Formats: sequence, C-alpha cells, structure tokens
Amino acid sequence: MVRKVTALAVLLSLALALPVFAGGRPEAPAPSAEETASLERTPQDPRLIRPGQLTVGTGTPVYPPWMLNDDPASGEGFENAMIYELAAELGFSRDQVVWNRDLTWDQTIAPGPKPFDFSIRQISVTAERQQILDFSMVYFQPDKAVIALPGSPVIGATSFAALRNARWGATIGTTDLDYLENILGIRNVQVFDDQAGTFQAMQGGLIDATVAALPTALFVTAVQVPETQIVAILPPDPNDRGHGLLFEKDNTLVEWIDEGLEAIIQRGVIDELTRRYLLPSEAIPEINR
Repeated sequence: MVRKVTALAVLLSLALALPVFAGGRPEAPAPSAEETASLERTPQDPRLIRPGQLTVGTGTPVYPPWMLNDDPASGEGFENAMIYELAAELGFSRDQVVWNRDLTWDQTIAPGPKPFDFSIRQISVTAERQQILDFSMVYFQPDKAVIALPGSPVIGATSFAALRNARWGATIGTTDLDYLENILGIRNVQVFDDQAGTFQAMQGGLIDATVAALPTALFVTAVQVPETQIVAILPPDPNDRGHGLLFEKDNTLVEWIDEGLEAIIQRGVIDELTRRYLLPSEAIPEINR
C-alpha cells in the first residue's frame, strides 16, 4: 500500500511539473526574426498568401491569346506562359503555382484584401488605380485596335476626326472607354456591362465600332465575333502605362516580383511570347492622329 501511494505521488508531481499546452500538444515556438528574414524571397516566404505556393488571381473565363482553352494551368497563352516563367525565376516549381479565379473584375480592381499574391488579367496600370492598389513594373504595352462590322462608317478612316463621325460603344470601367472619351474625343459613347454586350450592340446596329487592346481584337475578330474586322491600329494611350501585375495596397512582395519580371524581360521571354501570341499575321492600317 505504501508503495502504491508513493508511486502515485511521484506521478502527480511529474504531471504538475510539465507545462500545460492547448489541445494537449506542445506549441511550436514562433520563428525568430532572423528565421523569418531568411525565408523571404524564397517559395517559403511568410509574406505569401500560402507559403510554399504562388497564388495567382485571374478571371473566369480567360480568353485567348492571353490564356488558351480557358485553362490557366496549361501554360498556353501569353499571360499564363509568362507566369510560369516568372515562377521558375523566383524558385517555384510548376506545381507550386496555384490559380485563384474567385474574384470578378470589379472585385479584383477594388481596394481591400485579396485572396492572391497578385493578379494577372490584362490589367492596365493607371494613376487612379495606383491610389488604391499596387502594381508591378509594366510588362506589356498594347496598341489599341478599332473593331467594326463591314459597312461601318469607320472603315477607310485615316484620322481621329473621321472616327468621330461614328457611333461608339465600350465596356464600363475599362481603359477602352477612357481611350474613346479622352484620346479620340468621342462624345456620347454608349456604355455596356461587359464585352459581350458591346458586341451584341454592334451586331444589333446600335453602335458602329469599339476599341480594344490589339491582342484582344485579334481573338475577337478571329473567334468570338468573326464577322467583325480590325479596321485600324491606334497609338497606345499615354494615360495607360501598360499591363502590370496587381497587388493589394502596400504589399511588400512587389519588389521581389519586380526583380523576377526584370530578369525574364532581360532574357527576352516577353519578346518571344509577344511574337508567339500577340502579333497580327497581316498588315493593318494605322491611324496616329
């Protein structure tokens, strides 16, 4: 009996001497500042949405030539091919790139927290957007293209003044609408909720023409609305600095991502992808003023 009581007392004293942990398991010590710093600029960077993977936002659906077959993970298309090149430059394997397609366009360009490290979906860098969001360096600056149906009054136009004689439409919230109003000086542009609505209006005879980035125009006229055509190429919008990767405001990953972008640009990756996916196969008239 004495032995049993003594053994029980020893066990109780040992139990009381052990630290108490939530859930019955010892908690892992928080990483030190030195350990955290050593992981930065690696695939385990603690600043990533999910360390160990690169979470990239894009749209639903995605369109050629930016991404083919509505499949970002295929790597076929200008933007997704570029992302896989960038990821490799930063040290990520292909299977560590995860695509998040949950946000609409309006949600993507709105201020506030984002469920991705950055987003890519032909997002133009503008001064207005930079007030509420952060952007990478510009990686592509597209020309604008005039799209119309045969018989439109814009066909054969050789000046901005001649273009103003037509009825124009554009999608709300886009730099295409800004271009029509601020660069071409078009008044009374008809505004539609999405690109499909814009082209439906054209097919229905409500508008004579619209504008889009040249790569988008190539796909629209070849696949989406093949009865339309590219009438002319216009100069880039000086207020549209080009396409950049979008980050939530004050995201400290931007500098690291910019270094990766700069590296693949210097290697000629962007030029090669532009030739492969984004250039027309035939000459198109240009209107410069």
